[in-house]
Amino acid sequence: MRRMLAPAIALIAVCVCAGVARAQAVADDVRAFTIANGAFSLEAPAGWKQVPPKSGIVETEFAVPSEGDAAPGRMTVMGAGGSVQANVDRWYGQFTQPDGSATKDKATTKTLKLAGCTVTLVDVAGVFKDMPGGPFAGGQAVERPDYRMLAAIVETPEKGSYFLKFYGPGATVAKHADGFRKMVEGLVAAGK
Repeated sequence: MRRMLAPAIALIAVCVCAGVARAQAVADDVRAFTIANGAFSLEAPAGWKQVPPKSGIVETEFAVPSEGDAAPGRMTVMGAGGSVQANVDRWYGQFTQPDGSATKDKATTKTLKLAGCTVTLVDVAGVFKDMPGGPFAGGQAVERPDYRMLAAIVETPEKGSYFLKFYGPGATVAKHADGFRKMVEGLVAAGK
């Protein structure tokens, strides 16, 4: 009887250890996150790494793998106020065009209805006026040529607006653009 139990116990131990390792791997690759105090959930694309926010006003932040020699991208999530148009106009103001044309004429916007929310998507590119300390830190802007931003303003019915902003070098953003859109379009009420 003891001889029969030993292999069974060994097999159980291997399965338990494998399960713990798998759970650890999942914990190391946290991609699911919520907005609006947990009312809605999204899942970041594979390969995006959740990192501690660089700013106190950012609720969730992901580092996005770079394309080639380009710098990595950054995706931030935060609740904020102001009208949708005022925020879109502010984002346009963070970019200039090398040919001197108006950024808003080169940008695109699209509005969707997702999980009972109105979602405004923005795609803008050009020379980005980066504020490394955040828009309210009062620091010096750093001009970053050939940058692109994909953003979404999620207007929830009861919890206010939430901003998802993904920006970085144009090549990096282009590589992950479909992943960002799929993440936003996958917005669901938490628990669904």
